[in-house]
Amino acid sequence: MAESHALKPVYLINGSDRPKIETAVQRLRRHFDPQSVDLVSAQEMSGADVVDLCNAGSLFGDRRLVVVDRVDGRRNADDRLVQAWKAADIAAISAYLASPAPATTLALLSEALKKDAPLVKAVAKAGQVLEYSHARRQIAGWVAERFRAAGVRADTDACVALVQLVGDRDLHALATEIDKVATWAGGEPVGQREIELLVAPRQETPIFQLTDAWAQRETGRVLSISEMLFERGEAAPRLAGAIAGHLSKLRQLKRLGGAGLSARDAAARLRMHPFYGEKLARQAEGFSEEELDRATVRLSELDLALKGGSRLAPDLELQRALVDVSREPGRLPGS
Repeated sequence: MAESHALKPVYLINGSDRPKIETAVQRLRRHFDPQSVDLVSAQEMSGADVVDLCNAGSLFGDRRLVVVDRVDGRRNADDRLVQAWKAADIAAISAYLASPAPATTLALLSEALKKDAPLVKAVAKAGQVLEYSHARRQIAGWVAERFRAAGVRADTDACVALVQLVGDRDLHALATEIDKVATWAGGEPVGQREIELLVAPRQETPIFQLTDAWAQRETGRVLSISEMLFERGEAAPRLAGAIAGHLSKLRQLKRLGGAGLSARDAAARLRMHPFYGEKLARQAEGFSEEELDRATVRLSELDLALKGGSRLAPDLELQRALVDVSREPGRLPGS
């Protein structure tokens, strides 16, 4: 246990990297007797209540730690932070920090407080602000690092697939899935197929599975995934748009690759995440330019059909087009 005088009276641990925040809290808790630690939520206690808790002192006569989670709110179903502390709560904490209880350490946890937020300024003056954030464009790299730390080599496609299945907002959920997959792998390499078998989708609609199956020319898988998406309520025009967008990216990467750019440089040119860009560049290598051109024409025909140019059901029109654009080179329709 570190000496108590090394501790600040208050810490603000802010950022979107929830696993690192939890690690920081665990390290802080090691300085205290477990019975002298209070864990509370800002949605359940006001700033004034927390001040009273800090001033109450420990029944065991030792230093105490008060941890207040989610002071800037928790995310609702629309992924918005709600139920954050109000101005009165922050004013109460700021007043307390002018003369904090000498035997109490206060730890405030937040996700997205700005550097100029009043609470950040108050804590910086009286204690220490710790920042653990991640750039959403670098999530696949973060996943790869977590796998390496767990002793497992996960290729780029596996890392991208995990992010697409779980989402890039909840790093705690990603870390949980990484631990689960790493335990199953037992030190063996992990690829995209293993991820798709082991990880249940948390995203509402894993449309990327459809675009990947098409790019890999897996016609049977394309049809089964499209059926699954139809059952979940996805509409044919939305899926057609996803395929068209994916096709456009492949054409651009194919063109830039032909001009001599590496996959990483081409991804940077197109403002794609390097992991994602390299994955799509590999997919583009499986098609000739002529095939990509024909696929573009076929999807244009699909667009016309979905806008009233056909008497067939939209779902059937989409599946017919998917079969056509995922057909192996040289294979004729109906063969």
